[in-house]
Amino acid sequence: MLQPNDTYQYDFRFSQADVEAFAQVTGDNNPLHLDADFAAATPFKRPIIHGMLGGSVFTKVLGTEFPGHGSVYMGQTFEFLRPMFVDTDYQVTFTVQSTDPLKHVAQILGEVRDVQTSKITMRGVATLMHREKI
Repeated sequence: MLQPNDTYQYDFRFSQADVEAFAQVTGDNNPLHLDADFAAATPFKRPIIHGMLGGSVFTKVLGTEFPGHGSVYMGQTFEFLRPMFVDTDYQVTFTVQSTDPLKHVAQILGEVRDVQTSKITMRGVATLMHREKI
């Protein structure tokens, strides 16, 4: 059973092909994500990944690994603190903030860090239900 302060870490990175596939699926073809010449004229100087593509690591991990299969998403907040880039190593750390065993619900904080700089790029709190693990 998940307990407050339990943690889980997951390493990941996104490729330009991932960004293009995400743009295709969502219809978000903002040149900030897809056009290097356009992005060069922005404060970021190069294309950034979609914020929600970065956020997709939350549903991947929370739905398949921690707490895992059977998780039901009830809510999610996000703060996008720094840009994320393709071919960059990131690590997300999930920390259980609270649990309600009677309702099988937990609040889980996720923080994504750039592995090279250790700076947090995004964070958010997921509210999940899992009948067997919470």
